[in-house]
Amino acid sequence: MRRAFTAILVSVLPAVAAAQGSPVASAFKQNAQDVAKNLIAAAEEMPADKYSFRPTPAQMSFAMVVTHLAQGNDYLCGKIGGSAAPTRAKIDTSAGKDALVARLKETFQFCDQALASLDDSKLGEGVPFFGGKAMARASIMTLTTADWADHYSQSAIYLRLNGLLPPTAKKAGM
Repeated sequence: MRRAFTAILVSVLPAVAAAQGSPVASAFKQNAQDVAKNLIAAAEEMPADKYSFRPTPAQMSFAMVVTHLAQGNDYLCGKIGGSAAPTRAKIDTSAGKDALVARLKETFQFCDQALASLDDSKLGEGVPFFGGKAMARASIMTLTTADWADHYSQSAIYLRLNGLLPPTAKKAGM
């Protein structure tokens, strides 16, 4: 009886493992899509005349945050996905809300494309990062998740300081 159970278990386990797919990569890709919705919605929510807003002179303006995110998305998603970041026309904070929101959307679309083939088998691979020594792909994914969360929080605070609700607060009915 034990032998039969062991034989069944040994033959079924690989199929169960395969059915699990790539849970880490899948979770990261889902997070990228969720974050994209929230960050884009925050960028759309901020009025155009408030894109120069910064809580203190030492802090980034809202336009700087959006520009920084767009540049970061191309670099980080390219590194994680193993593809070159697209060559885009340079855009800066003076481009205006419509152009900055459009660029942010483009970069999150690039993230979707760059991450499409990402799977868990590649998480331990060393990836050259910011010209320095290689980092594990999983480490860059963790850094990217934290970066997106940091900038969403920053955007949400900027919105609130201007009397506006951030997208996630609206969803929660706050």
